[in-house]
Amino acid sequence: MAQSFFLTIAFLTLTVGAAKHHILFPNQELILGQTLVSQNQVFETGFFSPGKSLKRFLGIWYKSTPDVVVWVANRNHPIPPSEAPVLMISRNTNLVISSGKSIIWLANSSRVASNPILQILDTGNLVLIDNMSTTQGYAWQSFDYPTDTMLPGMMMVDDNDSGVEKYMTSWTSPDDPSPGDFVYKIQNQGLADIVALEGARKRYRLGQWNGMHFSGHQRLPNPIFKPVFVFKQERLISIVDPYDSSLFVRTTLHTSGSIMRYTMNLRKDKWNLATMFPLDTCDEYASCGPNSICRPDRPIRCECLRGFAPKFQTDWDFQDWSGGCTRTRLLNCHGGDGFLPLRGVKYPDMLRFWLNTTMSLGKCKVECLKNCSCTAYANPSITNGGTGCLMWFGELIDTKQLSGADSKQNVYIRVPVSELDFNTGLEEENEMEKEKKSPIKIILISIASGVLISAFISGGVARLKKRAMTENNEDLELPVIKMTTIVQATNNFSMENMIGVGGFGHVYKGNMPSGEEIAVKRLSRSSGQGLEEFRNEVMVIAKLQHRNLVRLLGCGIEKEERILVYEYLQNKSLDYFIFDNSRRELLTWPKRFDIIMGTSRGLLYLHHDSRLKIIHRDLKTSNILLDTNLTPKISDFGLARIFQEDQSLGRTKRVVGTYGYMAPEYLMDGKYSEKSDIFSLGVVLLEIISGKKSRGYGPSDHYLNLLSHAWLLWKENRILELMDECLDDTFVECEVMRCMQVGLLCVQKFAHDRPIMSSVIPMLESDGTNLPQPKEPGFFVERNSSPAAMEVGTITSPSENETITITDLEAR
Repeated sequence: MAQSFFLTIAFLTLTVGAAKHHILFPNQELILGQTLVSQNQVFETGFFSPGKSLKRFLGIWYKSTPDVVVWVANRNHPIPPSEAPVLMISRNTNLVISSGKSIIWLANSSRVASNPILQILDTGNLVLIDNMSTTQGYAWQSFDYPTDTMLPGMMMVDDNDSGVEKYMTSWTSPDDPSPGDFVYKIQNQGLADIVALEGARKRYRLGQWNGMHFSGHQRLPNPIFKPVFVFKQERLISIVDPYDSSLFVRTTLHTSGSIMRYTMNLRKDKWNLATMFPLDTCDEYASCGPNSICRPDRPIRCECLRGFAPKFQTDWDFQDWSGGCTRTRLLNCHGGDGFLPLRGVKYPDMLRFWLNTTMSLGKCKVECLKNCSCTAYANPSITNGGTGCLMWFGELIDTKQLSGADSKQNVYIRVPVSELDFNTGLEEENEMEKEKKSPIKIILISIASGVLISAFISGGVARLKKRAMTENNEDLELPVIKMTTIVQATNNFSMENMIGVGGFGHVYKGNMPSGEEIAVKRLSRSSGQGLEEFRNEVMVIAKLQHRNLVRLLGCGIEKEERILVYEYLQNKSLDYFIFDNSRRELLTWPKRFDIIMGTSRGLLYLHHDSRLKIIHRDLKTSNILLDTNLTPKISDFGLARIFQEDQSLGRTKRVVGTYGYMAPEYLMDGKYSEKSDIFSLGVVLLEIISGKKSRGYGPSDHYLNLLSHAWLLWKENRILELMDECLDDTFVECEVMRCMQVGLLCVQKFAHDRPIMSSVIPMLESDGTNLPQPKEPGFFVERNSSPAAMEVGTITSPSENETITITDLEAR
């Protein structure tokens, strides 16, 4: 790149006659072959062609090393080699690049200057200033628009109050300065972090700010790089390297995503790589999967945390660690858990967390033990005595062992007490109390240690008596029902009591000694789902209360048995009615409308009104159960996910759900959100109204799926033809039309076009209100005379290197 760039500039200089100026005035133009040079000959700006490319860009480079370009103006708008670019100051004091009569690039100034001039400074900042004013700042400056390089004096910014965000974006390639795949920016999510993103995917992170430095990148004293960090109410607002005229330094985001810091030698003709990030493969985000630690100094760098084992042992044996680790024994919140210290580590990423900057570490432990979803805690700050509490919930992602043996960054991992020993417990207590010197407090430590020993011994006895329960029961405010009671209630899981079979296992009707009817969901040992879905359903639904959600009454966990006990709903599931030729007639339009509204209110509660924000991920007619009064209740939370309040999107490589109900972005890319549930709701609405299944629907003259057929009828103003013919005597036309329109709005192809649940309810209830016009639905298939063609258009294969698991759970 260096040689070709230099030759391009030299050629232009010889043939055009370069005029090198310090300042560009309004009556002047900077053309191809001319440059502006800073006062002390440090930086130069002009038009250039990068690498082997013939396209032209306005850029800034070091005069002594012209191959090192630090800023590009028109990176999104290259100038073809056939055109002659011109840079000038317009009448309204904007900076303009034009070619012929076309404007290629425009920089809007913040104000109109009476005598504007353009100047390249020795800092590398290209500035537009008013030559008649000595008090006003720059009308425009290139430092406000970073590209792939940060220079001293240039800021990386993330300021919500002012709405300003400045970050680095890589080049596409050495020959193409257009924005590439990587972004390097400040991320304020609880504790400040610096992250490198490849598209929406996190590739690297420096680790949370611990009061002195970023937790995954120990900052050593450096006479050259001395960044200044500006905080506002614990939010990192900006980072800047102060300008020093005696030093030439720069930080560049490489096209590979690596961050590289360079210094120039004394002769000013060569750059030396001073530092870079990532330092090793352990800096690759989540390279060892969840609940593991990456140790860069070991031949096999990935290890499961104590109390965990590889989730996919075969993959692990072949050093594919992406699946991570899972607990060998489930937690028991009734005094059966403790904490293992993990010392000198980069803190796990803050995906689900709770932060208090004033709480003591001892209090932090107590609060973590109170919450059965809390999986670890730590002191977020290593300064000022280490006050503060950071708790993690769910899986622990991207933990790395640091090289500094005396690092104060310790994370306490929650494990069953069986994973602890006396020394571990005593260490933890001493860690919390080490700054306290009084004899009384030392006595308290001894007492606490004694209590820990007693608890350990008592816990051991209890485990011998009730091993299965203490190994598997997570304290989720959910009663544990003895297996003997469940066996008796279901007549030993007899075939006469079986009422359903699904991907989870079998479902049985049962009668409790109190006379209460129950539905018992028994995990099959050969189930394709298993323990993860079982735990997920318990964790999610046990905390939810709503009349349109099925009630989980308890669970049974003994030896290898995994049982969920629900309220029994006499009328089974919605699909039992609407897809049956005789039973469908029992669901008149008023009843179907009530089911639509009840289901929608249940989903609204999950998304907006419950204390947990839940994405169901498997909403379908077979997962909507009906009680005696045909009141709908959403069931089956085995695939559900809990979102943080400010979280809007999740992503998975394991796409699990049911064809026909999954949104396009989830099926294709593994992206799920409220909008993917909205898509499923739209499918359910259209199925309720039409009495037809979305999958496998194909009128002989169209060969379409249900969504496509509904869309074509809508465009032709014939949407009422979709309605189930058995509703002819009971339907209300305006309600049916409104529900159909809302259904089509919910199944629109692009997630951002779909409404949110807080809008869906008013739409369904509105009478006479004009609703938005729906756009093309997801998986739309044009009319075709070939069934084979329909199959190609309807089902799209998952993207390469991603796994998709499709489950089709039957009615309960």
